[in-house]
Order: sequence, then structure tokens, then C-alpha cells
Amino acid sequence: MTMAATTTTTAATAIVALLLGMSGWRSAAARDILPPGPVDAAVGKNVTLVTLLQNPEYSFIIWNFNDGREQIHVATVGSAGLKVNAPYLGRASVDATSGALRLSALTTGDSGDFSVSVVNADGGTETAEIRLRVLEPVSDVLVSADLAEAVEHNSTLVLSCAAKGSFLRFTWLNETEPIDDGERLSVAQSETSSQLMIARILRTDLARPIFCSAANQLDTEKSAPFSLPVHYGPDEVTVTASDPSPFVRADSDFNLTCAAGSAPAATFAWYQNETLMDSVGAVLPLEAVRRRPLWREMSQYTCRAANAKTGRVVSSPAVSFAVVEALSGALLSGPAPDAVLLAGEHSANLSCRAAAGVADRRTWLKDGRPLATDGGRVSAAPDGSWLSLAPLHGDDNGRYACRLANAVSELEAVYELLVNYGPEGATVSGESAVEVGDAVTLRCAAASVPPANFTWTFNGTLSGVETPTYAIAEAVYKNAGAYACRAHNAVTGKNASYTHRLAVKEEGTLDEGLSDGAIAGIIIGVLAALGVAVGVVLYCRQKVPVESPY
Repeated sequence: MTMAATTTTTAATAIVALLLGMSGWRSAAARDILPPGPVDAAVGKNVTLVTLLQNPEYSFIIWNFNDGREQIHVATVGSAGLKVNAPYLGRASVDATSGALRLSALTTGDSGDFSVSVVNADGGTETAEIRLRVLEPVSDVLVSADLAEAVEHNSTLVLSCAAKGSFLRFTWLNETEPIDDGERLSVAQSETSSQLMIARILRTDLARPIFCSAANQLDTEKSAPFSLPVHYGPDEVTVTASDPSPFVRADSDFNLTCAAGSAPAATFAWYQNETLMDSVGAVLPLEAVRRRPLWREMSQYTCRAANAKTGRVVSSPAVSFAVVEALSGALLSGPAPDAVLLAGEHSANLSCRAAAGVADRRTWLKDGRPLATDGGRVSAAPDGSWLSLAPLHGDDNGRYACRLANAVSELEAVYELLVNYGPEGATVSGESAVEVGDAVTLRCAAASVPPANFTWTFNGTLSGVETPTYAIAEAVYKNAGAYACRAHNAVTGKNASYTHRLAVKEEGTLDEGLSDGAIAGIIIGVLAALGVAVGVVLYCRQKVPVESPY
């Protein structure tokens, strides 16, 4: 046969095989020549569509592509070599040994069905198909709502989640827990978005932030946390008396406190014997009671809580009491609230008195405990009317109370003393030796009021870390060295430093050996065994008969 005839026959065979491949025809003796799909790959990357062929004998191997609208010839390999169709020039190649198709610089347009046809020398053809999915990474995951606010039990909220990317799967999360379809919560999905509908919304539905997660085979992205105010209440309204006694001293700091679960916060109105009082707010002070004409008589006091958003008004149970005059106006004064007091440089004087009534006993307390006065740095007046702290120390910070008493009543006034000091006693805790690849966490601490600011240096160079914690995700040899933490108090202007040394060792060199207890056990066992051996030797010597020399 001439060269021209051979070429003509080969071309004709290729055309027939191409037509057979495009028609999806497969011979009766067909076998699996492609693995199961689909095959996923990323935009811009390369992919190889492998075959299950092992050194096949063929006249042609033909690859075609079908995007759902039309079928396109990709490439053919045969005895004459490789021929790539124009749309795939420079991007497609076929392995002549295995028949695998390699595509480079993938685009979303490459998503579709790729078919391979193996044309044997006898004209038989085997054809198989596999799906390629070219995925775009997930991005721009956004959650939106159809409401700006909701009312518990009344509102139905619809949240929509949209994202960019290919073959997306959406998951709704209540903080970290997946949200599934239920009686009130339902999820609707599409290829590019998802909707979460919450019917008859409850306050607990949005107590934690809601997230939408979008994922495909490439990656997973989560939206920013979503939250929405859910208005509810008022729930059960309670009134708490600072003194449960039915008789309240006129000069005490007695008050009634009204509370109710509500969002937004409820507004409160007070009633005496069902008559509206001129006091508003959660706390009814005694002075508001004393403005009433019948303040000395036993009366019933109630609180009504209202929520403008939900429209609910709920009344509390009544609290009954009468007011009796006694010591009043207890006052504990000290340095002005805006005074900046420094330990070791300033002093403080606290004074205690009553606006009305005479106190014959005064007791000073600090943080709820009696305060000892030594007549030196901490001293008090003989009658307890004043307390002096000179000079101030850092441990003088706290809540000071003066307890005034007479025969019929007792009052207490309080004062919060703030002394700025430090930083003192800077320390760094954390690992001193780690292996390569280990995580490192160093923590710096120093006693300071206000809390100190922290800076870290590594081997004398500022690290840029300005938090109490210095963290290294995976240690490398160059992380070994001196880590210095400097604590600074912006008010006192003082500093405190501490240097911590870290060694980074080769992997496996820090394996733990035997514990002290295990070593001691081994030593004791060896000694016991030695003792037994010595005993056996001595016993044997005593038992072996010694021959007389005579």
C-alpha cells in the first residue's frame, strides 16, 4: 500500500472514530477505561484526566468535550502523533502511552463532560465519559436580613446568604452548632444562595451570633457574625427590698429595686397604694417614699414594667413597709473622684459622719473586714470620725466602709479608694526549652494599677508584640534567645522588666525520661535484689561442710 493510501486510511479511521465518540457509541466488548468521576480542579490550575488503560494497542485515542450545548473535539493521538484542536492549542496534551488528557490554565468554561474514544486496529471503538468541574474559590460570603429588628413570638425572620464560587454548599451555624430544619426553623438552598427562615422568633434563636458557611471542594469561607435585636418582655416583674423588715429606718439607704427580663430594657413606674408616685427608674429610693404624705404609715408599694417595643405592661407583687426615723445621712468622704493618687507619694484621709442623729460607735472596714489601725501609717481618730493612710501603699486599694451605730439604728457608708502603683514583680511564664515545630506561649505579668502596658524585645530588638502574651505557632532554631518583657504604667510612669530565655532543640531531644518515682523504684529494686544475693551467699557458706585439716 502506498504512503498516500495509508494516510488516507488513517484519516478516515480518525474521522469515523471521532463520529463514534461524539455519538456516545460503545462496543459490546467495552470495558471501564475511565475512573469514576467527577474530577474537581481549581480555576487557573492544571488537571490530568487519567485513564485505566495500561499500554493499550490502538490506532487512535480521541478526546472530546461537551459543555451541554455542543461537543468539541479536543485532541487525537495516533501513529502520526498528537493533533490538538484549535480551541485547545497550547493547553491540551495526550499521553501516548496511557491516553491521559492533560489540560492547563483551566477556566470555568472547561467544566463539562470529557469523553475518550479508543479506536482499535480492527476498527472497534471503546468510549467512556467523565465529568470535570472547574471550581472558583469561595469568597464574599454575606448574610442579609429582611428585618431590622424583631418581636418575640410575633416576627418571622428570613436570613439570606449569598457567596461567590462554584458548586457551593451552604451551612447555617448558631455560633458553632449547625442549624437544621425544624418546626420553626427552615432552610432553603440553591446553587448560589441559601435562606434561613425563623418563624415565631424567640430570644434564644439569636442569643448567639449566626454565621453562614459556604464551601466547595476547594475551600470553606464563613460570613461575618450576624445578630439582630429581638424584643421581648417584660417577663415576670420582681421587687427586691434592700431590707426585708416591715419597718424601715428613715435615715437608712433603704430602697426597692424592680427587675424584669426585657429587651429593650423596660421602663418602670412606682405606685403607693395604687397611686402613681413621682419616682421613675428601676430603683425606688427612700427619699422618694418620704416625699409622700403617708410615708410613715404602712403602705403597699408596687412596680409596673413596660416595654414600648412589645407593648406589654406587667405589674409586680406588692411590698409592704412603714418608715421609722433613726440615724440618717451617713457620709464617708475622701479624696476627690478625679484625684490621681500614687503609692509612696500621696496620702489619703477619709472622714465619716451622719447628717442627722448622733453616732456613739464607729467601725472602719476594708473590703468587708475590720480595719486595724496601728497609729502609724494607718491611723484613726479616737472617736473613729476619720481615717488616715500616709503614705499610700498599693494594697490600700479597695472598698472602705464606715459603720455608724447608736442604740436604735446602724448605718454604713462606703468609699472606693483607687491607688495607682507599679508595675511590680514582672514575671514571664512559659516554656524554657522546646523542640523544632513546637508551639510556644510566653505570658508576662506584673502587679499594676492601672493595668500595665506590655512590650516585648527579642535578643534586644523590639518585636512589635504589645500584648501580655507572646506566641510562636511553630518554633524554629532562630526563635531561640532572650525574650524581654517590659511592663509600663502610664499613670505612675514606672517600668518593670523580665527576661526569659528560650532554647529550641532538635526534634526528639526533649523526650521525657523516667520520673523520680520510677528511678527511686528501680534503685530500691536493685538494692533489694543485691541484699537477697548477699544473703544467699552467706547462707551457702554456712551450710557447706569444711574439711578438717587434721
